Amino acid sequence: MVESKDEERNRFTARIGRYAKVGGNLSGVAAKMAGAKLFGYELDSAKNAAEIAEALGGLKGPLMKVAQMLATIPDALPPEYAEELAALQADAPPMGWAFVKRRMQAELGTNWQAKFASFEHHPAAAASLGQVHKAVSHDGDTLACKLQYPDMDSAVAADLAQMRLALSVHRRIQSVVDTSQVAEEIAARLVEELDYDREARNMLAYSDIFSQDNEVSVPQYHRELSTGRLLTMSWLEGARILTFKEASQEVRNEISRIMFKAWWYPFSYFGVIHGDPHLGNYTISGDEPGALGLNLLDYGCIRIFEPSFVEGVSMLYHGLLQKKDEMIVAAYELWGFENLDRELIDILNIWARFIYGPLLNDKVQALAEGVSAADYGRQEAYKVHQALKAKGPLTIPRSFVFMDRAAIGLGGVFLHMGAKLNFYQLFNAQIEEFDLHKVTMRQKQLLEKHGLENG
Repeated sequence: MVESKDEERNRFTARIGRYAKVGGNLSGVAAKMAGAKLFGYELDSAKNAAEIAEALGGLKGPLMKVAQMLATIPDALPPEYAEELAALQADAPPMGWAFVKRRMQAELGTNWQAKFASFEHHPAAAASLGQVHKAVSHDGDTLACKLQYPDMDSAVAADLAQMRLALSVHRRIQSVVDTSQVAEEIAARLVEELDYDREARNMLAYSDIFSQDNEVSVPQYHRELSTGRLLTMSWLEGARILTFKEASQEVRNEISRIMFKAWWYPFSYFGVIHGDPHLGNYTISGDEPGALGLNLLDYGCIRIFEPSFVEGVSMLYHGLLQKKDEMIVAAYELWGFENLDRELIDILNIWARFIYGPLLNDKVQALAEGVSAADYGRQEAYKVHQALKAKGPLTIPRSFVFMDRAAIGLGGVFLHMGAKLNFYQLFNAQIEEFDLHKVTMRQKQLLEKHGLENG
């Protein structure tokens, strides 16, 4: 695909036109909701969900990323809405070579091609915010060049406005969950994903975290070939996780064990998580038990928590394990849940027992029986939603959003793999030496070294 300069100039104008259309469509749905509420008649949630999905479906890029984020946060939306939004595709058509050359020139100067021994014209991958090109350095190193699409700042700002409008429509239908904090958390993380300087610092932090681990690989940052909108790193060879779905049980278990460690170790020791559970963010090196490795490829959505939040995770686990209500309540308070009473605690425990369930039994088991990755958590989210109809609205704390989303995504990987592991032992190996002071000091040193901050 070759895009002319006229087409390039028209991209932003066309985007604004699409936003206006989508905004009008959402406003129309909102008006219908308001009318129903005023006159007291029932609305068909499934039909309304389809209408909102149709209104959003004309757009690609950041808004689709937002929609899919919402679909993976249990009960941020009713089940009908989550199902419709999960089906939306976040893929964007890649920029053509003429366009790529202009973008690369803007980032590295007119002689940018001379800085590489070779640079592939066709992208190796294209996503909602940018695309990746494979290249080779003059030292012979294979590189991955992540190039951001143009006008992403304005696109994200406009798309976040559409997200807030969509969530306001949801609140008019059913105010079971107050999604205001959810919206602010997603907005903060999405804006961070545009900052490739920050992503580079995240990557360097993860490189430090796993510097002594032979099973988890982090790309090497190439600062001299990077800018705030171009991130160049070493290319890590590997196969997509789903290519191992038919591998032996031993191989699938080993991949899942490494995934568990790659997610829980940074959190339990440094208060850091990889917040985007998309399967495309990981590849596997090797194909034999004992020689498998995990490549972590994307660092745009890294969530850094206050160490007290990590303490809450450990506290809730032990509260459920020992059936101690005072520990359970203290954990919810550390996470930021307010106005807790017996009824609300029991509702929150429905979800907590689902998330922690496989971690509470000291035995080898599948994460869940008879549940697909697509349906993981849906039944429990429905139970919470029904319970909150009489009790709500519940405000979900900002800090809880991506922890919950990433845990569901990680569970989806284990279900895809058909993993059978002792999750109790794996989890306890990560938290058995939890010490709030040590986590605080480790995090402080890591963040200061790489110019990052929590929250």
